[in-house]
Amino acid sequence: MSNTQSQPIAGEFLSFTLGEEHYGVDILKVQEIRGYDAVTKVPDAPEYIKGVINLRGTIVPVIDLRLKLRMKEARYDGFTVMIVLNVEDRVVGIVVDSVSDVVPLAPEQIRGTPEFGAAVDTRFISGIGTLDERMLILLDIETLLNYADIGQSSALEAA
Repeated sequence: MSNTQSQPIAGEFLSFTLGEEHYGVDILKVQEIRGYDAVTKVPDAPEYIKGVINLRGTIVPVIDLRLKLRMKEARYDGFTVMIVLNVEDRVVGIVVDSVSDVVPLAPEQIRGTPEFGAAVDTRFISGIGTLDERMLILLDIETLLNYADIGQSSALEAA
């Protein structure tokens, strides 16, 4: 196990897909799941910040996780989903290809993040969940959002 990463805790994870890979995020951080709809573009925002939505009076920044994780840009279709997360008193939407299911993981099913060397950025990965038929890449959503330039949410709210 890597000592540099915070160890993921066992629990339930919402699994979703980005391309061919399955990812997981702590279900306790998920506020809601909604279809992808129009966002208001924010001038001069990084490419992966698609814009903002008004969610019942709260201005929510929307990040395309495929672009943030440097995947090829995926299509937007009827399966494209926005997961609204509540992380450290911030609400943010992440765009993913599709949502699969809620997966319970016991501590013995969670492995540390493998070391890939400098070629692969693993700071957004908290561990690997092992299931019978697939592996879940468990995202450290706090670290991901802290590196996503949305800390300046006052600029987004002013838009």
